[in-house]
Amino acid sequence: MDYKKSTAPNTTITRDLREIEAETGNVYESINAIFRRSNQISAEIKEELSRKLEEFASYSDNLEEVFENREQIEISRFYERLPKSNAIATDEFIEGKVYYRQADEQAKPISRD
Repeated sequence: MDYKKSTAPNTTITRDLREIEAETGNVYESINAIFRRSNQISAEIKEELSRKLEEFASYSDNLEEVFENREQIEISRFYERLPKSNAIATDEFIEGKVYYRQADEQAKPISRD
């Protein structure tokens, strides 16, 4: 997904729990699905940012040669302005864009014979 085009809010907003609960029938399962999706989004954004910043990496050991790279600063600022991963995941969940599976309730415990 292209997170740059996300319509998720940059600020905290209040959500109706009934709206979140409606998809799964259980608010805790909904929050768990949002949490897991948020972790996926966060990992994808971090990987993308790391790849972009790797281009600017300096492999010299000299600490005196610290210089400012305007492009690197702009890339970092852009990613800082993106909505947080939990806001993106919540929006995706409410819009029905998140696929999740419920655990099988009929699963039998393992017997210790």
